[in-house]
Amino acid sequence: MPRGDAARPSVTDVARAAGVSVGTVSNVVNRPGKVSRATRERVQAAIDRLQFVPNGAARGLRTGTLAAIGLVVLDIRNPFFTEIARGVEDAAGDRGLSLMLASSDQDPTRERRILSLFAAHAVAGVVAVPASDDVFQLVELAGRGTPVVLLDHPSPVEQLPSVAVDNVAGGQLAVRHLLGGGAEQVVMLNGSHRLSQCRDRWEGARRAVRAAGLTPDSALTEVRVGSIDAAGGAAAIEEWLAFHDGCPPEALFCVNDLVAIGAAGALRNAGLDPADTPMVGYDNLELAAELAVPLTSVAQPTYEMGRSAAELLRQQAGADAAAPAGHLVFQPELVVRASSRPSRRLVPVGPPRL
Repeated sequence: MPRGDAARPSVTDVARAAGVSVGTVSNVVNRPGKVSRATRERVQAAIDRLQFVPNGAARGLRTGTLAAIGLVVLDIRNPFFTEIARGVEDAAGDRGLSLMLASSDQDPTRERRILSLFAAHAVAGVVAVPASDDVFQLVELAGRGTPVVLLDHPSPVEQLPSVAVDNVAGGQLAVRHLLGGGAEQVVMLNGSHRLSQCRDRWEGARRAVRAAGLTPDSALTEVRVGSIDAAGGAAAIEEWLAFHDGCPPEALFCVNDLVAIGAAGALRNAGLDPADTPMVGYDNLELAAELAVPLTSVAQPTYEMGRSAAELLRQQAGADAAAPAGHLVFQPELVVRASSRPSRRLVPVGPPRL
């Protein structure tokens, strides 16, 4: 069972369980050569039974004497996560710490392996963009004494601090903008609802449609992409065009900028002008403004999110570690560019080809 802060085993608990002094436990952890083999084994058995983790990692986070913070993100190829990592790394560097960066590839099994690796290396703390809503292993890791902060994901449990963006509001901004430009039907290229980001942006899109007096089931269509990157966006549009006799969606809201870039490329490859399909992305990557048709995008304070997560991690390891966990929620902003101007196409989307 995961432990909360109140149940976290201490050196005293280990000493009591092993029938030795606190000093002996300290020697086993830090200077095992000074303790007999029999005593070491007895203390180690108590440590294993109680799942005790020496909080030298937490002390190192406060003083800057340990090596690294562990950061696991969904996909390190995505510039959004690169910028987040830079924020975490800069904040860690201020305290003499480096960064261990890994990608879960949105795979909970791979995420578990990464977290086990971080624990084995006694990282000073972990910042995680979880691959699903199941954060049991992160709660367990925190319960064993390693500070943990969720990033780009609201915390489903009170004891895990978190830094997130209001993605419901972001989805509303995007679709409200497209509807305000005259679109009557919006297609959202979205990822798996296992990810809170995808689920919340979809909910925001539905709220925007309802606020406009329209019915989500008729004015909004969700198309799931195989991967939330350019390849996934391109494949989704290619399939859409094949199924709709080459007619593109009236308007597109893409779950992130990479999906939007892939979608625009697929339209171009099909001989269509991406400028004729109003489109909004998400993340406001630097390259969004440099495209042939500059991309309208929902912006997140990416770097600040990373720094804030590292600061919450420091607080978890500090003297105020027993204080309630912090939960920061940033507000997104819409950055309007040429990609979302009203469509020049007059031909409505026809029925699907049977």
